[in-house]
Amino acid sequence: MDDNLLRATAKRQAGMLSRRQLNLLGFDHNYVRHQVGARRWVTRTPLVVSTTTGSLTFVQRAWLGLLHAGPGSAVGGLSAAKLRGLKNWERTDVTILIPADADVAPAEGISFVRTRRDISAMVAPDRRSPVCGIESAVLLFAAYTSSSRTACGLLAAAVQQRLTTAQDLKQWLELMRPLRRARLLRAALVDVDGGAQSMAEIDIGRVCRRFLLPLPGRQIKRRDQFGVIRYTDCEWRLPNGRVVVLEIDGAFHMEAEHWAADMTRERGLVIDGSTVLRCSSIELRRSPGAIARDLRAVGVGGRGGEASA
Repeated sequence: MDDNLLRATAKRQAGMLSRRQLNLLGFDHNYVRHQVGARRWVTRTPLVVSTTTGSLTFVQRAWLGLLHAGPGSAVGGLSAAKLRGLKNWERTDVTILIPADADVAPAEGISFVRTRRDISAMVAPDRRSPVCGIESAVLLFAAYTSSSRTACGLLAAAVQQRLTTAQDLKQWLELMRPLRRARLLRAALVDVDGGAQSMAEIDIGRVCRRFLLPLPGRQIKRRDQFGVIRYTDCEWRLPNGRVVVLEIDGAFHMEAEHWAADMTRERGLVIDGSTVLRCSSIELRRSPGAIARDLRAVGVGGRGGEASA
């Protein structure tokens, strides 16, 4: 038995150990039973124990899934994306990718996803633990999630949070062929590459193409009359030099703090000479024709043009 190696392994795996590892290190069933009986360790699944007690952290639950599944598995989907730094896309269960022919028993709180893909090829090389890279993680999730809007929004979020780039996602999209929804994801990445920061900004690109309006500049850095730097959601510069700004309000804009900041930004832009229109992300989805008509009415794509819903 090697106590030093046991402690080192447990430390590397956030206090999680598989019974297979313990056997290889020379610690038999009786030793494990004694540690559990003394309440120093906890049996988490028939195959995995923890050297800590109490609730498991997210990292510990990820290791639980990996050790329970065994060699050849990897953290994938939004779980891998979270470990790679993605925020605000959490899910309750931890996602573990396993080979299609693997024999893995269910484990509470773990979602085992079978795949025929080469899991090792999707694992980020800079990790000591088997965790998919951000590109393969978000693309595979986007391909099979039930909502196409969620799929496209996830890609925008990964780029907006500077975890990857649209170009890197495009390259991985080709590497992962064939991939469900590839055409849609490729189109979304074109918008993301053009500066779209959210699903709503991707939607405005679709509206412009549908109603034959020029595509806007996105997240344009400008100074208002007070010299404060502002970033506009969508912006068109008309032939006469006038600037039309469209601000798209998501749900978070309804919070008092964000609402007040948005109003301050809008006043600064209006005083500076820009024409500012606002719409909600829901309106953009449900009434795109109305948005297109209003944009035309202020000169985007030619004053007075008609747009049909």
